[in-house]
Amino acid sequence: MLKTRVIPCLLLKEGGFVKTARFSKPRYLGDPRNIVRLFNEKEVDEIVILDIDATRDKRKPYFDLVRDIVSEAFMPIGYGGGITTIEDIKLLFKIGVEKVVINTQAVNKPEFISEASERFGSQSIVASIDVKKNLFGKYKVCIESGRKKCSVSPVEHAKAMEDSGAGEIIINSIDRDGTMEGYDIELIKSVASNVSIPVIALGGASKLEHFRDAVNSGASAVSAGSMFVYQGVHKAVLINYPTQDELKGYLV
Repeated sequence: MLKTRVIPCLLLKEGGFVKTARFSKPRYLGDPRNIVRLFNEKEVDEIVILDIDATRDKRKPYFDLVRDIVSEAFMPIGYGGGITTIEDIKLLFKIGVEKVVINTQAVNKPEFISEASERFGSQSIVASIDVKKNLFGKYKVCIESGRKKCSVSPVEHAKAMEDSGAGEIIINSIDRDGTMEGYDIELIKSVASNVSIPVIALGGASKLEHFRDAVNSGASAVSAGSMFVYQGVHKAVLINYPTQDELKGYLV
């Protein structure tokens, strides 16, 4: 078993899984239950599911749908999107989610992370940080599915999340999302070198070498979307995942 986790990140929109490019132009992939069943056969470490409309639409998670998805999964599921209260987290854990991923609320109300980690344990609370470069090339945190830029830097926010009790951080490059051009190594290094909790790299991976690059830059785990749902230059939808033997050549 590899020490480095390799995590498909699946985006939920209007009841189906989609894939975006730079957080826009969502492309429909298929029914979430069917896709999770396919990943069951691939020896996947865990899956993260992010509802990309919940916060924007100011609604709660689709609890019934999440329950259905979790019931099909043989691997641990992390879920993010529309989580604003302790009761939301409590219900998600009750229906089988193992980790909650908190993004916008972690910026708007940092004390929510502290409250959640104290209540449920830091190991189950993940802070997700979406990052985009501004016109001057400076990294800035974005919330509401990338629609709103914040003044805080990724490093500052990551340190605040660690201090608040988050057990892990997902660092997601909006500029690399769906490009399959590789992770933002500079971003990963800057965050990972300033926190002691695990950092999960997300945004841009398309080959196993990209996983190695991220881990060598300080990431404790790697995540990807396009790499696990597309195949070929025309990006035909095909659920895939590397074998353990394939991963061993690049990860420990």
